Amino acid sequence: MKESNPTDPIGQNIIKLISNVCFSVFVFSVLIFTVIAITYQPPDPWESSRALTKVFTDVENATFKTDTSVLKTGEDIAASPMSTPMAMGTPITEATIEKSEEELGKNTTLKSGCEDVSVVNCSDPRVLIAIQRFNLRAFKAISFLDYQTPVNGSNPNECDVAWRFRNKKEKSWRRYRDFRRFKMGFKDDCSYKVVRPGRWHSGINARRFRSRVSSPGNGQKDKFTPFVRDDEINDTIPVLGSDSDFKKGKYLYYSRGGDYCKGMNHFIWSFLCALGEAEYLNRTFVMDLSMCLASTYTKSSKDEEGKDFRFYFDFEHLKEVSSIVEEGEFLKDWKRWDKSHKSKIPVRKVASYKTTPMQLKKDKSTIIWRQFDAPEPENYWYRVCEGPAAKYINRPWQDLWKSKRLMNIVSAISGSMDWDFDAVHVVRGEKAQNKELWPHLDADTSPEALVAKLQGKIEPWRNLYIATNEPFYNYFDKLRSHYKVHLLDDYSYLWGNTSEWYNETTTLNGGRPVEFDGYMRVEVDTEVLYRAKTRVETFYNLTNDCKDGVNTC
Repeated sequence: MKESNPTDPIGQNIIKLISNVCFSVFVFSVLIFTVIAITYQPPDPWESSRALTKVFTDVENATFKTDTSVLKTGEDIAASPMSTPMAMGTPITEATIEKSEEELGKNTTLKSGCEDVSVVNCSDPRVLIAIQRFNLRAFKAISFLDYQTPVNGSNPNECDVAWRFRNKKEKSWRRYRDFRRFKMGFKDDCSYKVVRPGRWHSGINARRFRSRVSSPGNGQKDKFTPFVRDDEINDTIPVLGSDSDFKKGKYLYYSRGGDYCKGMNHFIWSFLCALGEAEYLNRTFVMDLSMCLASTYTKSSKDEEGKDFRFYFDFEHLKEVSSIVEEGEFLKDWKRWDKSHKSKIPVRKVASYKTTPMQLKKDKSTIIWRQFDAPEPENYWYRVCEGPAAKYINRPWQDLWKSKRLMNIVSAISGSMDWDFDAVHVVRGEKAQNKELWPHLDADTSPEALVAKLQGKIEPWRNLYIATNEPFYNYFDKLRSHYKVHLLDDYSYLWGNTSEWYNETTTLNGGRPVEFDGYMRVEVDTEVLYRAKTRVETFYNLTNDCKDGVNTC
């Protein structure tokens, strides 16, 4: 009879014990993962970075710290460009150019190109192909979307051509326009080649002119205006329509609160809270386009009322992606309804921000009217999104873009440097004077220090754009011995009284000229900075001082 091994039961028990422990760990891990998955709330795009959130959540004395150096909006933080063909068109590539060449090869009516190499025929499709191929090699920072047929320039061997494009670093679908003059020639095989490209907007014969009648009844027209209207901008105010349309709607109306005349960081944080609540409640937001610009951004150093939201932000994009109605139109329709109907519009007045969006979710009133009559800081719009509401209200950052008119200036500045430039962001102003919070900033951004530090980061004689709040234009002259220096004020003609921006904003402002103010300067500076090939930052590259002062790094 075979003897039993006394160690077998012990080994089996150990194996069972290990199996049970492993199974328990597995079950426990699944339980933890499930709890995390259920309770996890994905953050807003801006809140994915501590640094970005800090810009908008630093509060001192119940209002926001002012940082006028760099300001970001939705198109700067999107995950990736909107790339639907309907939105931005299909970029022209080498493959599409080769396809066009194949189609031309099938066209027997075209000459071979060697019959007369002394005459450049700008309407010849092969001229356009030569220009397209040259642009792909020369301007790698932009995507070309479509071209117009080239037209004759000033000389027989010149062709002017216009195209639409988008910058590859811009995370929106917006398109911009350039028109350039090209000097054309012939290769050894008699095909066309670009001898020399023109500068930004040099192809004046290819631009779309606007003419206007100088005075009624004189039968004469003025000369062409010196600007080219951007026909793709449509920031007209939408109209609700009939009384029945108004009655069917559901609205969220915010009265003006303590946010008025505060800094732009404060305004954006509050405005997007209101817009986020409207989206949460599935209501149309009643929007006041009239803004007050804080003294930080004005030449008078005083708060200035009567600014239009459309001067600074892209109203066309906002009304396409959000349900909004302009306050004046809304109040007009509301008043008309009350005059012509016995039944009044149901209104729920909300006196305190402490009434949460969750409590209003099932309210059936046509208008929910939030009133902010309490003293500061109880009357700030963003208070609505604090506390438990923060879990339910997502600020729609992607809805708020910078003004297309300002972005046209950004494209003009970048295009004038052929999108081949580096940039340095030099923060000075009040921070440089405050030695208590920023003890080294002034010295670290001195002309001598800038020369020494930039020489190790940027190659000599590159185009160098300086985004700065330094008021003295000649402050950076020492850099001109090493780089081709560009400052925002070098491009003042882009908002001068003969510019496209000037004419468009004057029309928008009821015929009154608009000042190119401090906030507009920051917006343009910021966007040009983002388009640079190499970017040098003040608080990361130039100084060891903390961005928000001593002991905040």
